[in-house]
Amino acid sequence: MYSKETLEGFLKVSTASVSDAVDKIAGKRGYMDFEIKPRISEKKIVGPAVTIQEGPTDEFVPPKHALDAIDECPEGSVMVIGIHGERDVAVWGGLMTAGAEVNGLAGAVLDGGVRDVTEIRRDSHFQVFARSVSPATTLGRFKTLSSNEPVLCGGVLVHPEDLIVGDLDGVVVVPKQHVQAVLKMATEIETREAEQARLIRETKSLREGLAKYGRI
Repeated sequence: MYSKETLEGFLKVSTASVSDAVDKIAGKRGYMDFEIKPRISEKKIVGPAVTIQEGPTDEFVPPKHALDAIDECPEGSVMVIGIHGERDVAVWGGLMTAGAEVNGLAGAVLDGGVRDVTEIRRDSHFQVFARSVSPATTLGRFKTLSSNEPVLCGGVLVHPEDLIVGDLDGVVVVPKQHVQAVLKMATEIETREAEQARLIRETKSLREGLAKYGRI
C-alpha cells in the first residue's frame, strides 16, 4: 500500500516528530498510551495496520482471526490487537511470533499483554509493543471477534491501513489519509531541530536556539 520511499522516510524520523505532525495535520492525538512499550528489543517498526478485536468469553477457543491474519495479511504489515486495555492476559506469544516473522510482518502492537518474551528474544528479530508482559493465556478468557475493523489500542482508534510508527519513545498512529503530509512535516521538524541543537551547542545558549527557531 505504501511505497518503499514512504516507509523508509518514516524510519528516519522519530515518533516524537511524527506525533507533533499528527497533532497539527490531523487535529487529534496519534500517540498511544505510554504503557504501550517495546517489550522485545530497541528495533523500530513502520507499517500499515492490520487490526484484530478481542472480547471476553468463557470458551476455550484459539484466536482465530489473529491466526488467519498472520498467514494472510500483506508482508510488512503491523498487527494491532485491541482488547480494551486488558493487562493481565497475553494476546501474543512465541508461536504467533514465529508465524508473523516467517510471513514478513513488521511487528505487533497490543492493547494487552505479550508472553514468551525470553523465547522471542532468543529466537526472533520480531518486535512487539505491548501494554504489559504476562504469562496468562486468553483461552477461557478472551477470543477474537473481528479483523480489519477499527479497534481502540492504547487510547487511539486505529483503522485498517493506518500507518503504525513505533520506537523507544512509543507508538504513533498516522491516519492513512494524512500519511504523506505527516511525513513531510515530520521530516521538516527533524531538520529544524537538528539545526536548532547545533546552534545551541555552538552558542552554548538554549535561549538563542529558542529565539531563532521557536521550538522546544
